[in-house]
Amino acid sequence: MCAVPWWPATIWSRRTERQPAVQTRMDPLALDRDELSAWLRLTQTPGVGRTLARRLLAQSGSVQALFAQSPTALRAQLAPAQLTALLTISPAQRTALQTCWQWLQTPPEGLMHAVITLGDPRYPEGLLATEDPPLLLYVAGPAEAFTRAPALFPAQRALAVVGSRHPSAQGLIDAQRFAHELCAAGLCIVSGMALGIDAAAHEGALQAAQAGREGDAGPATIAVWGTGLDQPYPRRHAALAQRIARAGLLVSEYPLGTPPLAAHFPQRNRIISGLAQGTLVVEAALASGSLITARLAAEQGREVFAIPGSIHAPQSRGCHALLRQGATLVETAQDVLGELQGLPQRARPAKTPASAPETALESELLAALGFDPLGLDELVARTGWSAAQLQAALLELELAGRVARLPGGLFQRLERG
Repeated sequence: MCAVPWWPATIWSRRTERQPAVQTRMDPLALDRDELSAWLRLTQTPGVGRTLARRLLAQSGSVQALFAQSPTALRAQLAPAQLTALLTISPAQRTALQTCWQWLQTPPEGLMHAVITLGDPRYPEGLLATEDPPLLLYVAGPAEAFTRAPALFPAQRALAVVGSRHPSAQGLIDAQRFAHELCAAGLCIVSGMALGIDAAAHEGALQAAQAGREGDAGPATIAVWGTGLDQPYPRRHAALAQRIARAGLLVSEYPLGTPPLAAHFPQRNRIISGLAQGTLVVEAALASGSLITARLAAEQGREVFAIPGSIHAPQSRGCHALLRQGATLVETAQDVLGELQGLPQRARPAKTPASAPETALESELLAALGFDPLGLDELVARTGWSAAQLQAALLELELAGRVARLPGGLFQRLERG
């Protein structure tokens, strides 16, 4: 873990003592236009990456002081092409400033937009302790959340929940149930708003927020994007993003207008893990990006949890690989709460009312089905029932939410906890 050795004392002072830049705006720590322009120039200059930008900030003390230096002073720190690019305000940068300024001034009713920099007291402490913190974060959330500065992000009350974009039916249930119970117990659920497990985790947290949570009124869930916050991705999750913005936070390090580029999503994973005290992987194939998030969490000194699954399911192999590497095996939300350091032990969240018990024949069928996907022919061989009997019983169990019908004529038993 990085102890933030590059952090200049002058910026640290601004984090703790900074006064509002513009008193007339609702956001008490909003950047003024000149300071915003300087940050956007620094982060969007070609050839100046995050590492170099942090070094320049450490040497100059603030973004304004950086651009106030003479070309001669900067020449000692930059290559000629980098110096030329840094001192040139391109038309694209002017457009980016205008777009961002307009976005900051015109959030939807009840929401607020903000650009949170390394010098902002609301910058999440968890990210500061990582080796590659973003220089700035674009954030959208409830207006009242921004008045609680510096407690915008939960310091030790967040868990990342990630997994496959193509999960099993059971995986979706597990992600939503774990997120619901953990959020109800007071944790903030962090994920990436992707298809599959991510969306189910956000959904579970939103449902918990609606039903009521323990603890303070911090964000129920945080969605970390790999695009600009004006470019929801996938598009089908635009409505989900709006709901998250009302009960949690939307976060991205990418400028407004940034499209979904493949390279950005692995990079944003370090923010997902960095915002959380631990990472729970629900389902993941061996090539899943969720394993990147888990690896980053381990490198950041955070807890890694994994839910085991069937040895026959491709979606379980990534979790099993994590378990072999030392991840903590969890079967219940209480397992996660019990492992997270610094969190009080809480009683197991109450379960939702159970559905009507199955009949003896249905119980026999569920036992024969097990928890691996099976086809009708295999079930006929295991039970001795006719295909017609099985079809009727499986339909009843499917309607009751106990069995899922999968592609390829397969059926899988579901356990809702």
